[in-house]
Amino acid sequence: MIDLKNVERSYKTGHTETWVLRRVGLTIREGEFVTIMGPSGAGKSSLLNVLALLDDGWTGEFWFGETPVHRLNRKQRAELARQRIGMVFQSYHLLDDLTVAENIDLPLSYKNMPTKDRAGMVAEILDRFQIVAKKDLYPNQLSGGQQQLVGIARAVVHAPQLLLADEPTGNLHSTQAREIMELFRELNKQGTTIVQVTHSDENARYGSRILELRDGWPTRDEQVLSAATEAQ
Repeated sequence: MIDLKNVERSYKTGHTETWVLRRVGLTIREGEFVTIMGPSGAGKSSLLNVLALLDDGWTGEFWFGETPVHRLNRKQRAELARQRIGMVFQSYHLLDDLTVAENIDLPLSYKNMPTKDRAGMVAEILDRFQIVAKKDLYPNQLSGGQQQLVGIARAVVHAPQLLLADEPTGNLHSTQAREIMELFRELNKQGTTIVQVTHSDENARYGSRILELRDGWPTRDEQVLSAATEAQ
C-alpha cells in the first residue's frame, strides 16, 4: 500500500539546516498495524505528517499503491488524502462551532454523494461508536475521551484505506486509552491499515510491527507479537 524510498525532510533556520528525516525507506502492506516509536525529536510526527500528505517539504519517492505521490501537486495530494486517508490527532482537532454529528460528517462533505446517504453513514457510525446521545452536543460539552471517540469516528466514517494516529491516547486515562486501542484493533481486524505514533509500550502491543526512529534515522523495523495474538 505504502512505499517510501529515500525520503528526507529538513528545515532551514538562517544558515543552519536541521534534518528530521534521513533516508527513510519504508513499505507498509495493506492490513498492517504499524507503530512508530522513538524518543522526543526522533522524527515520528514528521514521518506521520508525510504519510498523511500534510507536509510538502520532503524529498524522495512516495508511492501510495500505484500512485506516485512525489509527482502530484498540492491539490492532487489533498484530494488523495480526502479520499483514502483518515487522521486521528492527539489534540482532537474538532471544530468547536459544529456539533458531534456535523464534525463526523465533515469528511463526507468533500465527497460527491447525496445528503441522505451522508446522513445514513453518520447515523451508522454514531451507533457503532455508541455516541448517538451526543450527536447534537458541541465539543466543549464532551469529556476528553468522548472528544477522541468523535475524532476517530470522523477519521473512519468515509472508510479510509489508511488510518493514521498521532499519540491517540496521550490525553486519556488508562481505561479510556484501552477502549481506544481496542477500537483500533477491531478496525484493523476489519481491514483498515493503521499507523500510530506512540510513546506507550502498552499501545504498541496492539500492533504487529514496530518502526523505531532516532534523530530521523530508522533504527529498528521488526514484527512483534501483538496483544491480539497473545490473547488467543
